[in-house]
Amino acid sequence: METNWIVRHYESESHDLMKKGKVLVLIGPRRVGKTELVKKLIHGFQGKIYSGTGDDLELKEVFASQRLQKILTSLGSYDLLFIDEAQRIPEIGIGLKMLVDHLPQMKIIITGSSSFNLIRETGEPLTGRQMVKKLYPISVSELVNQFGGMKINHILDELMIYGSYPEVISDISKTGKAGYLSGIRDSYLLKDIFELENLRHSPKLMELLKLLAFQIGHEVSLNELSNNLGIAKQSIERYLSLLEQAYVIRKVGGFSRNLRTEVTKTARYYFLDNGIRNAVINNFNDLSSRNDTGMLWENFLFSERLKVLEYNKMYSSLYFWRTYDRKEIDLIEDRNGTLHAFEFKYKPVKEKIPEAWLQAYPGSVYKQINKENFLEFLVLGEEVE
Repeated sequence: METNWIVRHYESESHDLMKKGKVLVLIGPRRVGKTELVKKLIHGFQGKIYSGTGDDLELKEVFASQRLQKILTSLGSYDLLFIDEAQRIPEIGIGLKMLVDHLPQMKIIITGSSSFNLIRETGEPLTGRQMVKKLYPISVSELVNQFGGMKINHILDELMIYGSYPEVISDISKTGKAGYLSGIRDSYLLKDIFELENLRHSPKLMELLKLLAFQIGHEVSLNELSNNLGIAKQSIERYLSLLEQAYVIRKVGGFSRNLRTEVTKTARYYFLDNGIRNAVINNFNDLSSRNDTGMLWENFLFSERLKVLEYNKMYSSLYFWRTYDRKEIDLIEDRNGTLHAFEFKYKPVKEKIPEAWLQAYPGSVYKQINKENFLEFLVLGEEVE
């Protein structure tokens, strides 16, 4: 509803995003508000607009023809073209290239909820002609901009349990939040994978997600997952890749530059939203009755940090760090020649920086992120003091 609209970060960049001769590709999980955001971006646009979806058979036929004259005749009279769920249109990249090359004044926006198909279709044809932006669930910084920092302190527990999908944020009842997230889990979460990879409704995918949900902050063993699920290791690797490309999880590898004792061959996995993680294990209990608060805190900070890095153009490579003798740091950001190390603790804890890290990377920045300073980490973007 309009009254519940949370102003998204990209709304302030509309002029930079909608450039002539460029295709704006807006990607991200389902139900995070991509369509509504585009409506905001094009509101008040002076010119003729065509708005379609990837389910439109006539639109599919136009692009499938790959004939320049047919594409120009059908779409050439519009000043702005918006195609929602564009990943469902085969060969759309070639058709969009024709439009951009022959109608450089046209503005084009497409959205998609599955990076593996949309980027595959548009990547090569639109090289140098597209601008790819990711939209995540509502970020803490977006909430702070609209409601102020104290609001986050008041709803922190709910963010950790129910996440920040737009509909979840706007629903005041816990029952409503849980019901909505369960609906996403059952209807939308794996839909792109089922549609595009012809996996059908394999229960193994959901079982895999459940196993990952209980290993937040820990390295994941592919052999162990293979044994638990009774499927080949190669299938596990494929499923994990598909889940990452469908914006359900994010893989983080181990960091190492010069120590033989550093762990690099395993990976950790985080969910892009805490609410989805809890829906997968069907647990929306209050923090007071849970034993996974540490996992929720780590997943919350990681997923929110992804939004900070994306929206503030802080291009970083992300890792965890651990030695074989169990010294570890939760998140390493390799950015602009500097290593930024962060340890996530729900409650402030006095601890020393691992000596092995200091000796190996003396020029790095280190900070513990806890309940007392997390807002600076997630709003200011740069390192907290």
